[in-house]
Amino acid sequence: MKYQAPTSIEEAVALLDSNPGARVFAGATDLIPQFQGGRPEPSKLVDLKGVPQTGVLECQNGYWRVGARLTSHRELVSGFPGLVEGTSLIGSDQIQGRATLGGNLCNASPAADSVPPLVALGATAVIVGPAGRRSVPVSEIVIGPGATSLHHAEFITEFRIPVPARGCSDAYERFIPRTEMDIAVVGAAARIRLDDQGRCRDATVVLGAVAPTVVEVSAAAEILRGRQLAEASNCKAFWEELGEAAAASCNPIDDKRGTVEFRRRVAGVLARRTVATAARRAKEAV
Repeated sequence: MKYQAPTSIEEAVALLDSNPGARVFAGATDLIPQFQGGRPEPSKLVDLKGVPQTGVLECQNGYWRVGARLTSHRELVSGFPGLVEGTSLIGSDQIQGRATLGGNLCNASPAADSVPPLVALGATAVIVGPAGRRSVPVSEIVIGPGATSLHHAEFITEFRIPVPARGCSDAYERFIPRTEMDIAVVGAAARIRLDDQGRCRDATVVLGAVAPTVVEVSAAAEILRGRQLAEASNCKAFWEELGEAAAASCNPIDDKRGTVEFRRRVAGVLARRTVATAARRAKEAV
């Protein structure tokens, strides 16, 4: 297995294009354990840390450009608290020092903690390859466990996340059997936008670890839109309806970490919690 560290997009694409068995990486926090677990080693490892575009972090033209090799960053805390909550749950402090947004997405685990928040925020991925550059919604990158929609010799350079509008915020929570260092049994992200009167103008609820790919709960969004959330929050029937919509959208597996019924119940609980948190934060942002 050979190692190369390109310093430009063009060099990285050329390496991947001429070496069909090559793999890209930046943090390698999942790649190395995969090799240790018996997965065949690639012919070449292409390290993207030296490609400047993968480390960009700037706000321009109404969106944040976040490099694919970045982890969480303090500049994102105020605008995207839910995304930061998701990234801060990935592994230990040591893992968080190396794990990247691009890697967490392209590893294509149904339980990835950064993916539901990215989808809830309407993030897009900027992809480069032999055919040039294209932008794809994050929701369309993962097509199944361990599988992505990236083509031959393509990789993600950055994410573009819309700057939150006034009265908009997000939240993320997950359930794990242990207190830390575990993968999500269920994860839930919510993005809420309120008008000046506290009425929900827009909403997105996304679940992770309950299906082969993340699930956007459109029924929950319909329940939320147009509602006066301060009044609805005191209505038990409202919360029950929201939780039931989340549970009904799940297609989970049944294993030693949780039964199908358990995961659906937890999905409903976490959907309610993240909506409540995102709504509270959105109210503070009005």
